[in-house]
Amino acid sequence: MAKPMTPEQLTVRLRDAITRLNRRLRQERPVGDLTMTQLSALTSLRLGGALTPRELADLERVQPPTMTKIVSKLEERGLVQRSPHPTDGRQVLLAPTEQGLEMLSFYEKARDEWLAARLAELTPDERETVARASSILEGLARHGR
Repeated sequence: MAKPMTPEQLTVRLRDAITRLNRRLRQERPVGDLTMTQLSALTSLRLGGALTPRELADLERVQPPTMTKIVSKLEERGLVQRSPHPTDGRQVLLAPTEQGLEMLSFYEKARDEWLAARLAELTPDERETVARASSILEGLARHGR
């Protein structure tokens, strides 16, 4: 029987596995002219609702001038729209357009299909283990246990 990993050993192994899986999923996105940064900003707007450019920059951990360039590209493609801020006339709110939401769905579908095919290759016991681990990981992300 294998000796249990220490929390430190598990930390490194889990972080590396998540990083590799995330990188592999990003590679499965359809070939297109949207960058990962643009996709990430669009996803943040879908998940976070309408945000100011500053809020989006903070969420994406980029400087406001960088976010301005990202948003401009998304607007040129018709994927993001601006609307007046309801309480601050100096601000605008950004939100994905219907076309932006469709684009996100297209990209997510390709990644989901790749991952579903990989999960189908696992045994039922392995899939159950992944399901249990997914629940635990969701809890770690949500609550920081």
